[in-house]
Amino acid sequence: MLSHIFQGEFQFFGFYDSLELGLYMVIIGYYFLIFAYFLIMRFRISKKAYWIFFSTLFVALASSRLFFIIMDFYIPELEGTITNNEIVNLLMINYRLATFSTWMGTTCLMGVLGILLFPPDAEIEKKKPKLNDNVFKNFLNIHKKKVKYGFRIGLLVIPILLGILVFFLPDSTLIDPDIIDKYSPSITPIYITIGGWQYPVWRFIFNFVFQPLLVAIVPFIFIYLALKTFGVLRRSYAINGIGFLIYYVGRIAKGAFEVIGWTHAGSIVPPLLILLSLLLIVIANSFEALK
Repeated sequence: MLSHIFQGEFQFFGFYDSLELGLYMVIIGYYFLIFAYFLIMRFRISKKAYWIFFSTLFVALASSRLFFIIMDFYIPELEGTITNNEIVNLLMINYRLATFSTWMGTTCLMGVLGILLFPPDAEIEKKKPKLNDNVFKNFLNIHKKKVKYGFRIGLLVIPILLGILVFFLPDSTLIDPDIIDKYSPSITPIYITIGGWQYPVWRFIFNFVFQPLLVAIVPFIFIYLALKTFGVLRRSYAINGIGFLIYYVGRIAKGAFEVIGWTHAGSIVPPLLILLSLLLIVIANSFEALK
């Protein structure tokens, strides 16, 4: 079934496909290098949970991109060797795995966001209570700490549940209209229709409701922190904010170029934007003062 692929006998693989695939392979390799850098050079030294979340984020993004590469470049090459329904099943399995990996990356990003918004308090030194202790104030401080940890846990739980949910949703709520047009599977899609534009209902909820709600704030939180700090931290937060902003622009640009018909630009510009964003994120977190 896969012999013609392994022998290099591609049916639909063109020049711009090769450029796009090459760029995304570079991105995946860079993801793993960034993961190793933050894990070994940051977490190993500082032992801070922030760097565990930050490093694991890039493993999740690498896994997601790998599944999307299989969807975009390799499964279509099986046309003619297996049935159309089998192609659709493979596409949907990879889409679910890619989406799950994306949400695991969002979970890591929410871990970073939780630490930025609700930084851990220094442990209160244990001592015998005195008569002049402000019991009410101590109670509020303890309660405040629990609320902060509650928000941080909540930020982690939401994307995990959404990532698991994708495995239980029917194909009809996730399948891309292009798959219906090309392979005509025996699936009746459930779309959201906006004007003349159709989009699978749960894919719309994931991409245009939950993802923006959870991740759109991240670049602006970094920029806000940059405005509130000074020196090395200000530069680090500012470059992080710009880096994540460019990253999401790159992710959005792929679909935008496809909608307006600039397919060749969509093969090159988005991955280049993502590579630029990764470079900025590495620079932002390489200041010695942040160790």
